[in-house]
Amino acid sequence: MITAELTIIPIGTGDTSLSDYIAAAIKAIEKKNIKYEISGMGTQIEAKDLEDILDAIKAAHEAVFKLDCDRVYTTVKIDDRRDVEKTLKDKITSVKSKL
Repeated sequence: MITAELTIIPIGTGDTSLSDYIAAAIKAIEKKNIKYEISGMGTQIEAKDLEDILDAIKAAHEAVFKLDCDRVYTTVKIDDRRDVEKTLKDKITSVKSKL
């Protein structure tokens, strides 16, 4: 399972609120049938194929541009573990079991 976290920041919107832009990015990810979790600081996604992850990231990034934005800053972290299948939920469960 490949997991990734992305943060998308539109620049030059004239507003400090970003929720409309993030909602557009999430809708684009949903169209790719990628499992995701949102947090206050980013969005985590998971898939079995790296191409699916990259395609969802590209769709989310482009969706923000479609909201009349001239610049978009996106950061991405990818965890491509191939020795075992670990979902986002599995990773959280592992940490919580040690608390």
